[in-house]
Amino acid sequence: MPVGTAGTVKGTRFEALEADDLDARIILGNTYHLWLRPGIETIRACGGLHRFIGWERALLTDSGGFQVWSLGKLRRISEEGTEFRSHVDGSLRFLSPEVSMEVQAALGSDIVMVFDECAPGQATIDEARRSMELTARWAKRSRERFDELQRDGGDLGVMSGAKSLSGAQALFGIVQGASHHELRRESLARTREIGFDGYAIGGLSVGEEKSVMWDVIDGVMQLMPADQPRYLMGVGTPEDLIEAVARGVDMFDCVLPTRNGRTGQAFTSRGKVNVKNAQWATDTRPLDEACQCSVCLRHSRAYLRHLYTAGEMLAGILITHHNLAFFLDTLRHVRQSIRSGEFPKFRREFIERLSANGE
Repeated sequence: MPVGTAGTVKGTRFEALEADDLDARIILGNTYHLWLRPGIETIRACGGLHRFIGWERALLTDSGGFQVWSLGKLRRISEEGTEFRSHVDGSLRFLSPEVSMEVQAALGSDIVMVFDECAPGQATIDEARRSMELTARWAKRSRERFDELQRDGGDLGVMSGAKSLSGAQALFGIVQGASHHELRRESLARTREIGFDGYAIGGLSVGEEKSVMWDVIDGVMQLMPADQPRYLMGVGTPEDLIEAVARGVDMFDCVLPTRNGRTGQAFTSRGKVNVKNAQWATDTRPLDEACQCSVCLRHSRAYLRHLYTAGEMLAGILITHHNLAFFLDTLRHVRQSIRSGEFPKFRREFIERLSANGE
């Protein structure tokens, strides 16, 4: 899922996301940032987030838990919720499971995430247990308030006459527990007991070693429901996506395609290409000769390097477009290989090509 933090996927227009070479079916919005600015009353007055931003495809909103956690000393966590100072204007704000569900109902997203508390990757088992147990209690409160809002018609994004779908919001639970397997298993059991439409693995890629992340995923994936969506939050690189799919993950979000695009780094089928490097000054090849996106069909590495070194905003726009196309197309090929029974072969060849680094 491309990440649209403040109601926009940075460096690209929705028309580009909807074009054939990207064809993004769902994007992610950020509850915390949209709640603070422009504010939920503004979005409610405009008919919900879909109408406010002009995006008619699916939306997932995170709960704001991770963003509040990342504020560090600017926030104070209690049983009731989290009190913090807004990074926008310094005002004192309070976010709880109930408030998060109310904000996401007003946003009208298609998939809502429970409000959770994220422990640091290196948290001790006592710290991680306190965080996991708080997340479990907050998940129950999120479920209860979410159900009340659905019954009361609080969802601004509900689709009347939807075919094959209910048209109502779906609610996903989040499994926490840092790097501790027994806590992850307990968190999943308690989350499943509450019951959700899908299940996410949170609290990874927050400073732990990559081997630790895979160890945690291996341990929890075998216990997750096979007939419901399984979402790995905040991950990751192209190789991370392939390896996570091999372990049973269905959904991902990450800022890498857009953030790295703005800083001049392209992801390609043969590794990363940093367009600022002098070696591309007269290179007439596209970023990726295997890519059929509109950028690769039209522009050379030499031109993109010129744009970047000249400080032209178009450089970030074009590289972002290519990166999104590469990530989305990679997952399309993953789905095709799974359907044809050739995913192991695709996985091996994909990782081998990436090792031929573009640098």
